Amino acid sequence: MSNLEEDPMTESNPKLAATRRRFIQYGTMLSVSANALIQTRDVRAAVLEGKEAAGLASPWPTMQYRKLGRTGHNSSRLVFGCGATLSREPHDDLLNAAFEAGVNTFDVGFKHYYADAEKHLGPFLNKHRDDIFIISKAYVPADIEWNEDITVEQAKAAASGWSAYLDESLEEMNIEHVDAYYQMASSNVSIVKNEEIYRAFEAAKAAGKVDHLGVSTHQNAQNVLQAAIDTGWYSLAMIAITPGGWYDWEDRSILEGTPKMVDLKPLLDEARHAGIGLVGMKAGRFLAGRQWLGWGNPDAFDQYYDEKLLKAKLSDFQRSYAFVLENGLDVVNADMQSLLHLKENFVAAATSSDYFNLA
Repeated sequence: MSNLEEDPMTESNPKLAATRRRFIQYGTMLSVSANALIQTRDVRAAVLEGKEAAGLASPWPTMQYRKLGRTGHNSSRLVFGCGATLSREPHDDLLNAAFEAGVNTFDVGFKHYYADAEKHLGPFLNKHRDDIFIISKAYVPADIEWNEDITVEQAKAAASGWSAYLDESLEEMNIEHVDAYYQMASSNVSIVKNEEIYRAFEAAKAAGKVDHLGVSTHQNAQNVLQAAIDTGWYSLAMIAITPGGWYDWEDRSILEGTPKMVDLKPLLDEARHAGIGLVGMKAGRFLAGRQWLGWGNPDAFDQYYDEKLLKAKLSDFQRSYAFVLENGLDVVNADMQSLLHLKENFVAAATSSDYFNLA
């Protein structure tokens, strides 16, 4: 007998049918959870995978969307950060789960930092290319400090190098164009405002390789963002920002002396009015520290939250994501290496507006 519907005993006894159905669900959950635990060594992640497979998990909320600056793309408020997740192996299970739940923006990066991430994204990307917005990125190769001015010769070499990285990215993903390509980890204002490097982007755009220019930054971020605004060239900016203000990548902490995020809102509003879609990153990174090593504090941002957010049934990470989304950002980029991470981040992005009194 292949299923419950064909069993006359269960047809005539709904209670028995429900019991048998639940037995099968629990069996599926235990089997999937056990296999996931072997792979992830994370009990919470393994249990969730089992529940999802058995249909016992809580439902996924409906994703929210926001237009990303002058790109015109109506993006899911959660961006799937593929770099670390896909650097060593494919994870089509996570990519498909995110896509099916409503995530339509995926971010990756060049192989010289993210190893095989672009290559591993390729098959999924080609299957859904018309339905998703793809962003990749690469360093602008210029050997100068953040506070030095780039020379003409350095800029020409940097422009050529960045263009070559774009070509490599397209080859790795087996696609002909990306929707946006970032100047990755920018900290030097003279590079952000350099016309030689911008002309390299324009040439790539004319060749059909890329549609929009972006910048990512987690050092000297305030000045980098202001420079991007001033040029009028950039459609996207991915910034390392937390409820407590700018994130300091070097110290893995909150930047000393930074204004808190609510005080940075005029700058963020200026960027958005200039047509720049704002993508957050590192919103909760400080929370994940190891206090015995002297860094990290799960309660670090509680001082910035009102009572409603503090009482919400959210994790510390989810609160930080919800806060930055409702205080100036369009979307958040999150690295998700398990179904548990994906669902937690998804819930925060999809429900962020529920915890704020919006005008």
